[in-house]
Amino acid sequence: MGLLSEFREFAARGNVVDLAVGVIIGASFGKIVTSLVEQVVMPPIGLALGRVDFSNLEWVLVPEDPATADVVEKVAIQYGAFINTVIQFVIVAFVVFLMVKGINKLRREQAADPEPAAPTPTEALLAEIRDELKARPQA
Repeated sequence: MGLLSEFREFAARGNVVDLAVGVIIGASFGKIVTSLVEQVVMPPIGLALGRVDFSNLEWVLVPEDPATADVVEKVAIQYGAFINTVIQFVIVAFVVFLMVKGINKLRREQAADPEPAAPTPTEALLAEIRDELKARPQA
């Protein structure tokens, strides 16, 4: 079997295609959550906390100094961006939790209501024999 045909068989497998779709949708969902946090959730929180823009919050370790001949770049810990990322994670984790909870509920409902299987012809014949034997008078 050639390399190309093996790859084609691997790529056509259902799980690989499902995984690819999940990754693509997950990446798009990540962009939506980022936009939600940065443009919808954080502005009201920043306003409530005294017009704070979380994306600009940072702790400057070494300030930028344009007066020196050597260009000294600012070194800062950007904890505002970290706060935004933590909020994004919480939102994504909550949505995934809700999805898993819904899937588990559907699985429990399916497991709780199994339809009784119809007896096979052999089982039906054995049930008839049993009933006949019960109906006979004891000797």
